[in-house]
Amino acid sequence: MIKKLYKISKSTFLALFLIVFALNCSAQNTSTPSDFWNNVRFGGGLGFGLNNGGFNASVSPSAIYQFNEQFSSGVSLTFNYAKYDDNKRYAYGGSIISLYNPLHFLQISAELEQLRINQTLGFNDLSTIEDNYWSPSLFLGLGYTDRNFTVGIRYNVLYDDIKSIYLDAWMPFVRVYF
Repeated sequence: MIKKLYKISKSTFLALFLIVFALNCSAQNTSTPSDFWNNVRFGGGLGFGLNNGGFNASVSPSAIYQFNEQFSSGVSLTFNYAKYDDNKRYAYGGSIISLYNPLHFLQISAELEQLRINQTLGFNDLSTIEDNYWSPSLFLGLGYTDRNFTVGIRYNVLYDDIKSIYLDAWMPFVRVYF
């Protein structure tokens, strides 16, 4: 007779188990705000150039996550437009960047960038050639930092003087993150 009092069907047991599990999950402390967005910093770069018959403009917004006082990492988007006589070039893509500050004023950086290059080369209004390709870059840099501002130089380890949109493997840079 005692056995009949404690006999519960499998479906009733499963329903009670799921209710207790759901109540336990909803009772977890979710009221503490996440610190994630407090550690995200936004910045980027703008570029503009004019020369004899040419024009170049670029926009590169970026966001990094500050893991601690010394290390941060993030992503960036890049768009570049250049025109010289009958030649036009669009470059767009993204990059992953890591920043390390071993001292409060010194910044070491590594940035892997992948750009899609679409260019049209014109030859005295006779013919045009379209060239579309991917151009990877791996920049290793060293800079001086003062709060949100960094100025320095970086080297493109994967530099290709034929396919790169950059004039040289060595490039100065300015970074600002807020």
